Amino acid sequence: MRRGKSSIPGRFWFAAFLILFFSLTAVAQQAKTVVLELDHTSICGANLDPLRQALTDVGLTPDFGGPHGNGVTHMAAVGFEDGTYLELIAPVKPGVTTGSEWSKFMGEDAVTCAWAVGTNVLLQEVDRLKKAGIAVTEPTRGSRKRPDGMSVEWMRDDVGSGTPGSVLPFLIEDQTPRAWRVQTSASAQGAPVSGVENVVIGVSNLDSAIALFRKAYGWSEPITESQKDWGKMAYFPGEPVILVAPNGGWVSDHVAKFGESPVAILLAARDFPAAVKKYKLSGSKTWFGQKVAWFDAGKLKGVRLGVIGSDPR
Repeated sequence: MRRGKSSIPGRFWFAAFLILFFSLTAVAQQAKTVVLELDHTSICGANLDPLRQALTDVGLTPDFGGPHGNGVTHMAAVGFEDGTYLELIAPVKPGVTTGSEWSKFMGEDAVTCAWAVGTNVLLQEVDRLKKAGIAVTEPTRGSRKRPDGMSVEWMRDDVGSGTPGSVLPFLIEDQTPRAWRVQTSASAQGAPVSGVENVVIGVSNLDSAIALFRKAYGWSEPITESQKDWGKMAYFPGEPVILVAPNGGWVSDHVAKFGESPVAILLAARDFPAAVKKYKLSGSKTWFGQKVAWFDAGKLKGVRLGVIGSDPR
């Protein structure tokens, strides 16, 4: 009789332990998977005015943002309605780039050079990445003086090797309201594109790059496919990054010259046919089940800027 009575609490506590164990396991598994919030992508160049004109010529007029606190560079931005933006960076004095981490990109008229993700828990994310075995720097303070004299401030942390935001994105956490840093540009209000959707990163070895992102963010295996004139590609569904290991051509030239780094930027289409018409896009292909078409790279001084979305036709 005693044995029967004691077995009920024993079963209860054992069941409770199993429920707690599996609940904690599920939470731990969820915690390992990080969803990246793309903040902005950057295009570097030797002179800001031609960069601004190039974007204006394709229908995306940037807003001047002012000089950075490093005293070396200044910027302009095309802000989109979803809060993301295209940043244009160039030296304040043409040819004077010492002091900027992206100096090697500023010898070109225009070239994609970096990408960033936003966070509200910078130190927590830095600690998580360190525990995952990913190299991270100590957070540094950044700033910019807007044309109206207002100071914009943020904290930044560089992740992985290479220049900041070359393969893994650098982290940015606003110290002043984010609306001070960027707002929707007039040219993007009501536009058929809503924001920056993907950054395409050229890598030397696709398997190694996939392993790096999975280690850093706990993602599942990506979808892969090959694209002519690009190479073998990998896409992590729902995340803002597409990796490409080039099979020759201009992508290989980019990686050889600048190292592993962004080679293209894709904007999200809220209306793909309207975007094609408005921006006179060409070269339409299908990537991972989505339509992709491109702005005139000649007008953009070689920068590959495209639009991705569904075409209901």
